[in-house]
Amino acid sequence: MDRVIFHCDLNGFYASVECLYNPEIREKPVAVCGSVEERHGIVLAKNEVAKKFKIKTGEAIWQARQKCPDLVVVPPHMDKYLRFSRLAREIYEQYTDQIEAFGIDGCWLDMTGCTCLFGDPAKVADEIRRKVRDELGITISIGVSWNKIFAKFGSDLKKPDAVTMIGREKYKERIWPLPAKELLYVGPSTYRKLMRYGIMTVGGIAGIDPAFLRTILGKWGEVLWVFANGLDNVPVAKSGAESTIKSIGNSMTTPRDIENSEDLWKVVFVLAESVCTRMRRHGLKGRTVQVSVKDKDLAYKEFQQGLAVPSCLTVELASSAMELLSRNWAWQKPIRAVGVRAANLVDQNSVVQLSLLWDDTRRQKFEALEKSVDRIRSRFGDRAIQHAVVLEDRLTGHQNPLYNTVHPVSYWK
Repeated sequence: MDRVIFHCDLNGFYASVECLYNPEIREKPVAVCGSVEERHGIVLAKNEVAKKFKIKTGEAIWQARQKCPDLVVVPPHMDKYLRFSRLAREIYEQYTDQIEAFGIDGCWLDMTGCTCLFGDPAKVADEIRRKVRDELGITISIGVSWNKIFAKFGSDLKKPDAVTMIGREKYKERIWPLPAKELLYVGPSTYRKLMRYGIMTVGGIAGIDPAFLRTILGKWGEVLWVFANGLDNVPVAKSGAESTIKSIGNSMTTPRDIENSEDLWKVVFVLAESVCTRMRRHGLKGRTVQVSVKDKDLAYKEFQQGLAVPSCLTVELASSAMELLSRNWAWQKPIRAVGVRAANLVDQNSVVQLSLLWDDTRRQKFEALEKSVDRIRSRFGDRAIQHAVVLEDRLTGHQNPLYNTVHPVSYWK
C-alpha cells in the first residue's frame, strides 16, 4: 500500500497575516520587508497582488518598488507568525500525530493510517484547506502524494487555496518537465552544475545514470536522482519528536561593511561566543568550524576546517574561524555579512585523545570559567559580563594574540 503524504503550505504567510490584521491593505500589493536601517532591506514575503508584479522573495526593496511603485511595505511581526503557525498545526493535529515542520509556514503530514478514519485523501485535504481558511482567515495549498518530495511539488504547483494530487499514473508528465531548480534541495550552485551538462529539468535528473550524477555532485547526486524518480521513502517525523542537532551556527549582516581584520575579529568573536553558549546549553562540542562571508556585492563563500580537539570554547572557535579567513579572504571587496558555525557535534562527555602539546587541565578550567559566565548572564542578562575584545575602547585596536595561528593556549598564558 502506498503512503499518503500531505504537504501543507500557508500561502504568502507573513503577508497574509499582515493583511488579516490590516484589512485596508488586503487588496493592495503588500510586501513584508526587513529593516533598511539594519541593512536587512529585502522582501521576506508578498501577497498575491504583489506577485502579479513579479516581485520576488529575497530581492531588495528598491528593486521591488521599481516593479511596483505603489507597493505597501510593512515590517515583520514574528510573534504573530508563530501564533498562526501554531494554530495551523493544531488543525493538522486533529487528523494525525505524524507532523514534520518544514519552515514556519509548511508541514508534512503522514495520513497513511488516517484514511480509514477520515476517508478519501483528496476529501480530507480539502477539509483541512477549508478549516484553515474559515478558522484562521488565511489560505493554504496542499499537495498530496505518496512521498514527501512530490507532496511538496503538489503544494507549489497550484496557489493559493488549492489541493493538488500527484499520483503514480501521471507524475512523469506533471513533474519531469519542470526546471531542475524546482526540485527540493537543488540550489543555485547545484543548478549551475547541472546546466553545464545539459541537465535542465527534473526529468533530466531522473533519466541520467546516478553514477554520473555522483561524479559531478558527490553522494548528493544520487539522492537527487532518488527524489526525481519518486523513490524517496524518508518517513514523516512524529509530532514532538526532537531531531538530532547536527550543527549550531549564527550569522550577522553588519551595520556597515567590514574593511579590516580588526573589525572582522570583533564580529567573529561575538558570533563564536553565541555559538559556543548554545553548544554548552545543549551539552555539545564541535569538531569542525565553518565560516561564511558575503561581500558587498552579495557574493557568498564558505570555508571549513577541523579543530584539534572537540571544543565549546569561544576563543578556540573564534581563532580557528579567523585563521580560515586569513588564509582564504584576500580583502578584494569589503564584507557585508559573516557567519560562524560549529559542525560534527559530539557529546561534551565523549572521550577524546589527549595531547602533550597543550595543558588539558587549563582547558578544563576555561570551560568551567565560560560556564560560570553563562550562569551570570542567565541571571543578570547578556550584558552583565562581556569580553574586553568586544568593548569599544582603544585597546581593541591593539595587536591581539588571537590573530596568531598558534594554538589558542598562548592566549590564556
